[in-house]
Amino acid sequence: MKFGLFYELQVPAPWNEDSELKVYQEALEQIELADKVGFDCAWEVEHHFLEEYSHSSAPEVFLAAASQRTKNIRLGHGVMLMSPKYNHPARSAERIAALDLVSNGRVEWGTGESASAMELGGFNVSQAEKTAMWQEGAEQAANMLAMTPYPGFEGKYFDMPCRNIIPKPKQKPHPPMWMACSRRETIQRAAYCGLGALGFAFVEPDQAHKWVQDYYNIIKSDKCVPLAHIVNPNIALVAGLSVHENEEQANLRGLEGFKFFGYSLGYVGAYGRYRPGRPEVYNQFDEVKRTMKDQGARGGIGTPDQVRKVMMQYENIGVDQIIFVQQCGKTKHEDICESIELFGRTLIPEFKERESIHQKKKDAEMAPYIEAALKRKKRMPEIKDGEIEVVESFGLKKKTRIGVADSATLEDRGGGIIIPQKDAYMTKKHTQ
Repeated sequence: MKFGLFYELQVPAPWNEDSELKVYQEALEQIELADKVGFDCAWEVEHHFLEEYSHSSAPEVFLAAASQRTKNIRLGHGVMLMSPKYNHPARSAERIAALDLVSNGRVEWGTGESASAMELGGFNVSQAEKTAMWQEGAEQAANMLAMTPYPGFEGKYFDMPCRNIIPKPKQKPHPPMWMACSRRETIQRAAYCGLGALGFAFVEPDQAHKWVQDYYNIIKSDKCVPLAHIVNPNIALVAGLSVHENEEQANLRGLEGFKFFGYSLGYVGAYGRYRPGRPEVYNQFDEVKRTMKDQGARGGIGTPDQVRKVMMQYENIGVDQIIFVQQCGKTKHEDICESIELFGRTLIPEFKERESIHQKKKDAEMAPYIEAALKRKKRMPEIKDGEIEVVESFGLKKKTRIGVADSATLEDRGGGIIIPQKDAYMTKKHTQ
């Protein structure tokens, strides 16, 4: 089993002018340390307008910075919001490819649709159509990276002409793709699409066992029809993290922050009321935190021996990765770093040794199922050379010739000399 860290970049109120700066810089330091002690992945979300809960609206920028401070840890864009109203598919593809290049091929491409009223309303995304928007955006962004050129598309939620999307990522045809899942039904949907399942829900091993079984049964069935150009058979689940040799200290350092994470997650998605620019989440949490019971899936909160026992339960039921929430609430940076270091020193080596053996067996077992699934994929037809549109420059459209360009054309072209070209034409737009 692999281990990752999960970042919302939470900034509980009250704030000062350096609050966000401090959180960003500390998170980068934590990921740098996690890389050194052997963590497998650092996941960061994309959210918008969710004050206190998540100040992470440009994860590709943060992850690019993390890529230059690390060597081995994989960088999870977890998740990119794929509705074309959030991110045009061409921009999604371009950013993922660029991140893959600057990180030397270390990107995990998480995708999702969002569920909060603040985000959906802020970008005028229909709640009823958000799943369909995610599917269209995610599938076409993957096509854009896998095809040269992308033949163009006329869909329900966006359209564009034939273009070659550049750059292309180091990982071919594109980085492994995942889907955000919050319940059993969405984990099953990820399996039907051949995507990794990012289980952003707190579930104990007994409950998770059924989720894992369902997921892999679908992946191995003829009902798995890949949305992407690769199949990524992996399931990851979220848990809290605060490791200390003393159980009481582990709880004191990490439990309140983990409770705030659970409270703020519910606030954003279920029972909260936001007034933009007037944050109230932490104040309301502070009033009720003493009455809150310890939440499920504390998994990584306790002594190394206690945490080892729970992690082995997840490993034994077939979970592929546990993603730890630690930068949450007002948990101290120093405590987070001590916990990362202790977990890496006392637990990661033994799990990593078993993981290397397990991965080879898993790859061999899954190979025929993946091959069969990819044969079922519904692929966009390649465009023929004669159908590729030729796009005229604006200078050609004005029939400008060297030496006789008028002042308006020279101004449009930055004052440069226009080189005459052969006559060009436009072919009819290619559609799927």
